[in-house]
Amino acid sequence: MPAQFIAFTLALGVAVAGDGASRPTPPVAARIAHTVHSPQGDRLDEYYWLRDDNPKAKRAEIVEYLAAENSYTAAATADIASLEQELLKEMRGRIKEDDSSPPDYDNGYWYSTRFEQGAEYPIHQRQSGNPDGVTPAAPVEVLLDGPVLARGKRFYSIGATEVSPDNQWLAWTDDESGRRISALRFKNLKTGVVAEESIPGVLESIVWAGDSRTVFYIRQDPVLLQSGPIYRHQVGSLAASDALVYNEADPTLIAGIEASRDHDWILIQMEGFDYTELRAIPAKEPTRAPQVILPRTPGVRSYGDFANGRWVIRTNLGARDFKLVEASPDASADCTKWRTLVESRPATSLDEFELFDGAIALGERANANATVRVIPWGPTPRCAAEFAVAANDPAFSMTLGTNLDPSMKSVRVNYTSMVTPRTVWDVALASGARVVRKVQPVVGYDANLYEAARLWAPSRDGKRIPISIAWRKDRWAHDGSAPIYQEGYGAYGLSSDAEFSSNQVSLLNRGFLVATAHVRGGADLGQEWYEDGRLSHKMNSFNDFIDATEYLVRQRYGAANKVFAVGGSAGGLLMGAVANMAPQLYRGIALHVPFVDALTTMLDETIPLTSNEWTQWGDPREKEAYEYIGSYSPYDNIERKAYPAMLVTTGLWDSQVQYYEPAKYVARMRAMRTDANPLLMRVNMGAGHGGDSGRFERLKQVALEYAFFIDLAK
Repeated sequence: MPAQFIAFTLALGVAVAGDGASRPTPPVAARIAHTVHSPQGDRLDEYYWLRDDNPKAKRAEIVEYLAAENSYTAAATADIASLEQELLKEMRGRIKEDDSSPPDYDNGYWYSTRFEQGAEYPIHQRQSGNPDGVTPAAPVEVLLDGPVLARGKRFYSIGATEVSPDNQWLAWTDDESGRRISALRFKNLKTGVVAEESIPGVLESIVWAGDSRTVFYIRQDPVLLQSGPIYRHQVGSLAASDALVYNEADPTLIAGIEASRDHDWILIQMEGFDYTELRAIPAKEPTRAPQVILPRTPGVRSYGDFANGRWVIRTNLGARDFKLVEASPDASADCTKWRTLVESRPATSLDEFELFDGAIALGERANANATVRVIPWGPTPRCAAEFAVAANDPAFSMTLGTNLDPSMKSVRVNYTSMVTPRTVWDVALASGARVVRKVQPVVGYDANLYEAARLWAPSRDGKRIPISIAWRKDRWAHDGSAPIYQEGYGAYGLSSDAEFSSNQVSLLNRGFLVATAHVRGGADLGQEWYEDGRLSHKMNSFNDFIDATEYLVRQRYGAANKVFAVGGSAGGLLMGAVANMAPQLYRGIALHVPFVDALTTMLDETIPLTSNEWTQWGDPREKEAYEYIGSYSPYDNIERKAYPAMLVTTGLWDSQVQYYEPAKYVARMRAMRTDANPLLMRVNMGAGHGGDSGRFERLKQVALEYAFFIDLAK
């Protein structure tokens, strides 16, 4: 393509509006015919040229186009720049800049992170002690100095951190690109020296063997990125000599590694949407081949851990919402020899568990709330009877926190609601008594000014859709006049918990009703809620979000002409589908790193995550799945009609939703839509799926989104 043609089509201009004011004109992407082939037929994609898979640099014409989009967005939002800065100042002002996490105990040390005043990145540290507390005279050891490590880097993120069983070595991963391509590094904690060896292209999973010299890690698949073969490394040796431990052949499975609760086993968990498998290696015999503990069985998902000489297994075998069983070391693969610890309960999903020396803590979900329950277990139970940890709000999220050492006499629990800042409790296993270890400091926030509730909206097919809402009591009225900020996700069985956001206080203070729609596709109401929003039921996710919007307006929780919708990643797919199906309901929509080109992506096995996710969306190489995905894929269903105002964001180095999906979407949307509403795209040229790595830098995108919506709500 001639460079001068690209430059011409992307040139920014200025238009004169009817009121005489000048308005920037958006870039116009060139249209070049390209055929997307598939077993079900061919399709034309006029913006396919925006794709470049080079992981280090993109073609000049693509960079030029994306830069033009950024320039246009900057020009088009110049009149709200002061509002952006005001919001940015507010949000940063609520953050306690010199903050730290509550310490977590493990194997003789208390581990924590802390931020120094104004720092973008945390310092990882530890202090020696016992389960009852730190040794007062013990020095605080700095493990990793985030600000120093990030110095001079556009992006920096510390991933996994694992200390060897003898407490002498630290292994950690870090990402310097934003593409979730990490390097594995080692530090001698006795000398403070970082080893010269570094293993590039790994995932954020590390497990030490019992000898404190052998490390298991996952080498990143160069195409799929999110999966790969498992290797064994000896500290001090060359990575080229590392031994292959296991390589999963099924592209729909993703391998993960972790240590068992008692550190006797290296666990290799194969994770899939339809079935799983668990293998294990004795930690004291790291060269042994992995043995199958829980074999793969179609339709069965089982997850195991080991402590007190027993396997404990969370499984959906005969229990759609999962149950908990235990098995002797030699009988884990024989389900007829399992002993049930926790039966599957109606309307309650068993999501996770944590083993302690005398109890098991269960992470469950009921009525769209995450909850925690503790049951006695083991030869010397620490609690006489099971108990549920009490909550303080009608809509909340209570999850298991960081529980590193099974000898602890309490379970760490994280609690939050839409008006309750994140709170860390230690809950005594013997009595259930709660001790507050930390409340997220939110400078200037008075929880008494705000209120939250749980609503249930009727769906078009007879279901009840949970909606969590929050408002400021003296700024919002139940009279149908308020703007609504409605979030949604609905995929992968990931629940949209009712959680606190200090950033959203800026919306609540301006009279917004903030709402989270717990649509199908997430497991907010258990596995049936998840199953009813994936594959050939995916349309339910979109219908639920629309039905939730109509309910909020109908019940006068907000104004019909001031509804704003937000979603990211798979939630961006939700936003794109909703924009096509019911554009009249929304004044504005924000699509962050949106998965909007679903059909083309699911047809291409060279794109990261594609083959892993056929069991989530469907395999479009098959006719029925091709037609169903094609019926909702946002990019393929853009029509010549009016759409809401839109803000689309992406990262040039996104490894999960490639930048060209939103770029193509904006280009086609701009060519097709018939309205004059704003259509803006912000491209982060130095980051990936998660945006900027710094805690303050990432606020800039939030400030832009809020300013965009607040201005539209006038």
